[in-house]
Amino acid sequence: MSALESPDFSEATEPVALFARWMAEAESHEPVDPNAMALATVDADGAPNVRMILLKGADERGFVFYTNCESAKGHELAATPAAALLFYWKSLHRQIRVRGPVEPVSDGEADAYFASRSRESRIGAWASSQSRPLAARTRLEEAVAQCEARFGAGDVPRPPHWHGYRVTPLEIEFWQSGSHRLHDRIVFRRSGVSSLWVKARLYP
Repeated sequence: MSALESPDFSEATEPVALFARWMAEAESHEPVDPNAMALATVDADGAPNVRMILLKGADERGFVFYTNCESAKGHELAATPAAALLFYWKSLHRQIRVRGPVEPVSDGEADAYFASRSRESRIGAWASSQSRPLAARTRLEEAVAQCEARFGAGDVPRPPHWHGYRVTPLEIEFWQSGSHRLHDRIVFRRSGVSSLWVKARLYP
């Protein structure tokens, strides 16, 4: 079956369900980090800034990721709470683009996810001054050792500077590679969170 005949495209009327199906297929085919995505924000000068991060949740409310709020992306999202996401799965010849406003997740969500991380990752969240200059790797290792001594065998709580963000999609585009570069593109758009999705095909 060609991309142009894909039942995902011809029958899908709701993008979040279609995303879930594509993600499930990616989890079966991509050997490393099928939930990896590029996150694009804008800096204080209005210039774009992009980096790879990991998706940690997706449902009707949006796409969730976690980070140090004092990092570059944290400061950029505080100033301009909007972002674009890009998923690309080479093994499936597919990509998904997402755009929309961004807001913090609840403290309860952030606490629950932080508690699910490995102890080493939780220690790292305390030790790393993400995005700021690091004179030498040994400084980071020293900070990790200090945090390990601080918490001992006890619980490692979520740092106040570490939180989650949810991108609420207003646009989701699905792209499937096609023969002779006749790719298949379907985009879903809505004017607001409570508005209905409008589906359209795009030229390759």
